[in-house]
Amino acid sequence: MDSTTYSLLQHYWWLIISLLAAFLVFLLFVQGGQSLLFTLGKTDMQQKMLLNSTGRKWEVTFTTLVTFGGAFFASFPLFYSTSFGGAYWVWMLILLCFVIQAVSYEYQNKKGNLLGKKTYQIFLIINGVAGPILLGTAVATFFNGAEFFVRKEQLTDIAMPIISSWATPWHGLEAAFVIWNLCLGFAIFFLARVLAILYFINNIEDTEIMGRCRKQLIPNAGLFLVFFLVFLGHLLLKDGFAVNPDTAEVFMQPHKYFINLVEMPYVALVLLLGVVGVLFGIIKTIINSEWYKGIWFAGTGTILTVLALFLCAGWNNTAYYPSLADLQSSLTIENSSSSPFTLKVMSYVSILVPFVLAYIFYAWRSLDLHKINSEDVSGDDHAY
Repeated sequence: MDSTTYSLLQHYWWLIISLLAAFLVFLLFVQGGQSLLFTLGKTDMQQKMLLNSTGRKWEVTFTTLVTFGGAFFASFPLFYSTSFGGAYWVWMLILLCFVIQAVSYEYQNKKGNLLGKKTYQIFLIINGVAGPILLGTAVATFFNGAEFFVRKEQLTDIAMPIISSWATPWHGLEAAFVIWNLCLGFAIFFLARVLAILYFINNIEDTEIMGRCRKQLIPNAGLFLVFFLVFLGHLLLKDGFAVNPDTAEVFMQPHKYFINLVEMPYVALVLLLGVVGVLFGIIKTIINSEWYKGIWFAGTGTILTVLALFLCAGWNNTAYYPSLADLQSSLTIENSSSSPFTLKVMSYVSILVPFVLAYIFYAWRSLDLHKINSEDVSGDDHAY
């Protein structure tokens, strides 16, 4: 396989990874809804309606997270071994958050459970708060860097053939002490809450819940915009981790991510359309009390925005996982990808993705044909 085809496959798989990440961030509205459980639901019946609204989608979010991790492992294995193997405390906490979510949905209403319904609901709130913040903080290291070394020559060391190592004993937790990482973490957290509110407005039929949703939309949207604009402004102004295409040397380039948008105008257009979509979905829902389709505009806008940011992180000769401990250990789509044969075979498999998305859309539509009300959840033996 010639180098041009190999490069095309690497860029193609970074696009697939970016799409999965974009859909994952959109689906975090499930976590956002869980964090609002006691804020929007003041009675047991209202809480049950909220939990059943998000409960019908939590498996899609979990599956997307697993697929995202699996696709990253298959297409860019060096990232998987470096980040998942080095920053394991962060990923273990994220995994724990999603495990307690699965357990909570399945067992909160089981007769005879030892912990009680309220405990499982608190677990769901923990997942709803910690999950998006931790994921956002982890993703922010794609732009702000992480503390690791990569020594590929150690692969021939029989005694210790480990090429990636972490530079601090915190193993990823140090990212939570970087303010710019936290800005993205909290931006995703409040975005998840905004999307959840818009989804509830579209999916639940209850006057009191709708009133609380519209009251909560403004402050949560405001906080989301503050954190996101601070992160985006810093990103466009900061020095970025560029790669010399001739020597593969990583170096710091002023305003690298802004330059990426200028040199890739189609990515800049996707970012602009995404931001406009999110703002339109929020603003029209606020000014029109009868409108309930904001989730589709804001959700589509979220997918486009995250897609553009991920493409900005990996394309155009950019190190998508920069090393703060050793600049030349930074990972790029060229030095961390699978073999040409693996990427080619996986590309054939990826042809099935549109069919999977079509099935998800069909199942989603089937579940949401009618708005949830108190009669639905009280008369359903399979309700959460």
